[in-house]
Amino acid sequence: MIRKTLLASSLMFISATSMAADDANNAIMSNFSYDYVEARIGFSPSTFGAGFSKSIHPNAHAIASIDSELDGDYDLAAGLGFHAPVNNWADITGEMLLRVVDDNHKFHNDTGMELNLGVRQWLGPQLEVGGKVGYLSIDDNDDTLFSVYGRFHSTELFSIGAEGRFNGIYGDQLLLTARFKY
Repeated sequence: MIRKTLLASSLMFISATSMAADDANNAIMSNFSYDYVEARIGFSPSTFGAGFSKSIHPNAHAIASIDSELDGDYDLAAGLGFHAPVNNWADITGEMLLRVVDDNHKFHNDTGMELNLGVRQWLGPQLEVGGKVGYLSIDDNDDTLFSVYGRFHSTELFSIGAEGRFNGIYGDQLLLTARFKY
């Protein structure tokens, strides 16, 4: 009897340990790729931009992006982000970015920072939606930023999307994006 109890207890302990180890591995698995290069075109005003993201840890990535109206202006952002799964179909994201902006109006080569928090969600096998809210502080100007987007993943390596940015450097804007995963 003691032998059977000891054997059953050992099997329960081993299975519980393996299940806990499996859950720990799932906790760091992201639902999305954070290794990509992106090109974008903005409307109203017309802007052109590019972005880059590279995973540096299972739950962190480095980010760099630039946007411009090609009129001697620029909006440069670079920094670090985190991502963590909420469930099997969604990630929570956040970024801390250094911003350098010259928009030929309000900012003239001014530096500041941006903090944001967002979510990415799969609606189907190829359709992703998401959004973020952020705080932007540049040269004594504090703003709240908003963004929502939809992205269609035509293949594992390529996706196209539409994004609405609100209260950004260039005001409210619609962007079309193409993302290449590497």
